[in-house]
Amino acid sequence: MDEANGEDGLTATRFWGQLSPLGLAIAALIFGLDQTTKWWALNVINLADVHTINVTPFFSLTLAWNKGVSYGLLTTHLQGALIAISLLVSALLWIWLARSPRVLGAASLGLIIGGALSNALDRAVRGAVADFFYFHFDGFRLALLDFIFNPADIAIVVGVALLLYDSFRERRNG
Repeated sequence: MDEANGEDGLTATRFWGQLSPLGLAIAALIFGLDQTTKWWALNVINLADVHTINVTPFFSLTLAWNKGVSYGLLTTHLQGALIAISLLVSALLWIWLARSPRVLGAASLGLIIGGALSNALDRAVRGAVADFFYFHFDGFRLALLDFIFNPADIAIVVGVALLLYDSFRERRNG
């Protein structure tokens, strides 16, 4: 009997797999990077008081408190519900990661989990997510490019894109 099967022959839920250390390391790295940059933005350069620092003609550090999901979509005052959803989704993604047979899939899931948990911590501690990367074009606002975001959001988007790529690659090769 292999370790994934219970005595009744049904597949048991596995919480640790061969690539779990990779996923955990990436999730921890993203979590730490995101929390460090948020601490820097709020405490070192004090974006709460300064509000905007123009870095280039198309990029600014601008503080926005996000009470919605990624990129400010679906704004709500029910932060507890968003925290619970983030924790539940992260747990389900962890189970998926523990079963992942491919490095790219495990790495992608680690990116998503790290970003989701870091944003959940912001919601729990600050009541909203601190966003501060803002790309713009000298007053010209293109709806698709008019977002304020943070490193956790980047990790989530990149993780989802890589996960999709990995699944399409698997189907083509399989």
